[in-house]
Amino acid sequence: MTISISLLIALLLDALLGEPKKGHPLVFFGQLASHIEKRLILPRDNTNLNQKLHGAYALILTIAPISILVFILTRPPALNAYLSPLILYLCIAPKSLLQHTSAVLVPLQTGNLAQARSAIAMIVSRETKQMDTLAIRKATIETTLENGADAIFAPIFWFIVAGPTGAVLYRLSNTLDAMWGYKNQRYYHFGYTAARLDDLLNWIPARLTALSYTLLGNSRIGWHCWQQQSPACESPNAGVVMSAGAGSLNIQLGGSAIYHGQEKLKPILGAGRMPINQDIKRANLLIQLTTLLWLISITLGEVLA
Repeated sequence: MTISISLLIALLLDALLGEPKKGHPLVFFGQLASHIEKRLILPRDNTNLNQKLHGAYALILTIAPISILVFILTRPPALNAYLSPLILYLCIAPKSLLQHTSAVLVPLQTGNLAQARSAIAMIVSRETKQMDTLAIRKATIETTLENGADAIFAPIFWFIVAGPTGAVLYRLSNTLDAMWGYKNQRYYHFGYTAARLDDLLNWIPARLTALSYTLLGNSRIGWHCWQQQSPACESPNAGVVMSAGAGSLNIQLGGSAIYHGQEKLKPILGAGRMPINQDIKRANLLIQLTTLLWLISITLGEVLA
């Protein structure tokens, strides 16, 4: 089965079913990772090197067995044809992303700020209790642009490069980064390897995503913002996709946000006006158009190869 057909089936499954409400493999993986973390994380007074070594060991114990199992299961061509679309479907989440952002937009449109804060809290790590309407809009669009790369385009990229095993390896790595990649006392050293691996695996997909955002919107401004603003961002990948996406949409993102009780001033990303409610829909549309662009590009690549 070709990559384009597998991707098309995976996208159709996602459109029809969304993420499994119960029994999603990533839920069980998260439980496994938490169990291993409890066994391997060291007291805070231990050396930084030991913390990093234990974190690397925990990462290998969680990711390697599952990735090897997927590799073995998908080796036979007949099994690969059936399992590839299913595995890719479980590694991407376009419908879930759009549902979560729409859950923020609806109360914003009716002026229900409390419900909008509750909805945005489901998809961002920053504190939301004191957010005003503009801050909610910015956070929603930022997470849409960033998670478009993390939850859709990076898994597809690694599926192209290394098949189902590549998609699974990436998705598990990204999940561990979400669990262990915090820069706090508990995880700063233990989660070091997980964070660096996620940075590495996202490096090329993030730039392909940024290029796609740029091509599908205001290309000149999107490219300028990407080149000029992304170096100021803490993340080597999130800044790339958010600056390109914001510029492409011709809006401004970034600015002040509260994380764990501390105000953090993030770089201004994009250019133009402040976002309005309609821009959340525009960001969602950009994700959908980028998905279509990738599907068409992959199909054309296979036809011309």
